[in-house]
Amino acid sequence: MSKQTNSAPAANAGGTFTFPGTSFTVNRMGYGAMQLAGPHVFGPPRDRKEALAVLREAIDSGVNHIDTSDFYGPHVTNQVIREALHPYGEGLLLVTKVGARRGSDGSWILDSSRQCLVDSVHDNLRNLGLERLDVVNLRVGGVAAPTEGSIEEPFTVLAELQQQGLIRHLGLSNITAAQLAEAQKIAPVVGAQNFYNVAHRQDDSLIDALNTQGIAYIPFFPLGGFSPLQSSTLDSVAAAAGATPMQIALAWLLHRSPNILLIPGTSSRGHLRENIAAAALALSPETLATLDTIAASHPSNVH
Repeated sequence: MSKQTNSAPAANAGGTFTFPGTSFTVNRMGYGAMQLAGPHVFGPPRDRKEALAVLREAIDSGVNHIDTSDFYGPHVTNQVIREALHPYGEGLLLVTKVGARRGSDGSWILDSSRQCLVDSVHDNLRNLGLERLDVVNLRVGGVAAPTEGSIEEPFTVLAELQQQGLIRHLGLSNITAAQLAEAQKIAPVVGAQNFYNVAHRQDDSLIDALNTQGIAYIPFFPLGGFSPLQSSTLDSVAAAAGATPMQIALAWLLHRSPNILLIPGTSSRGHLRENIAAAALALSPETLATLDTIAASHPSNVH
């Protein structure tokens, strides 16, 4: 990894994070590549030229952490990343995930079989143009919420691929605290991706536990995902700050814990600039307390 030349390194306004046991230090404001694929994350981009421009501007803005997967498209997102950015500048961390595949109709098929995991790692290597993947996350659980159950078998497969030199570091996605502990008995875990945002905070205790270990927490659906965040409180805070509600939601995550890394996705440069600008927003203690009322009234946080 080496440092790219950044003409506008705005992404560093949110601070940096060093993954445990690695030499990888990234700006906490990163980029998620899922939306570079076509509708429903299937097929080619609507505008390939714009997709390439988004990636290049992200790098120019100081983004040095890109989250992707070869089942986005499938293959499309990684191929676009390679076209836009290869050969990759030193300092760019590419994080991918395995544990699913796509049906010919665009369906999502969870598959953590040995064959699927091995094939997926090689697909990522080929389409990204790499000899070794920086970080590979094992994707488990349901669509948005974890499901209990052992992950020993699939995580062991990834640990074996790591020992073969195909993967530098391992992470997890959509997991429970028990599954994290199980995985850590097999190999070190550098990060976890789960569903979390200003309204959906069921992972509060997991975030704090990971922070004490220096492990990254990367929220997926930071802006609500399939159900975009809608809150009059968020709207009023944003209006007072001269920002958009989504910028406030991103800034809140950066304030929540120093181990939280952001990977908001977009297929437009305008939206990319809005997301990156959120890294510079400072939220007062009073504003943070106001935003806490969003979670208090959200049904998903009632146990």
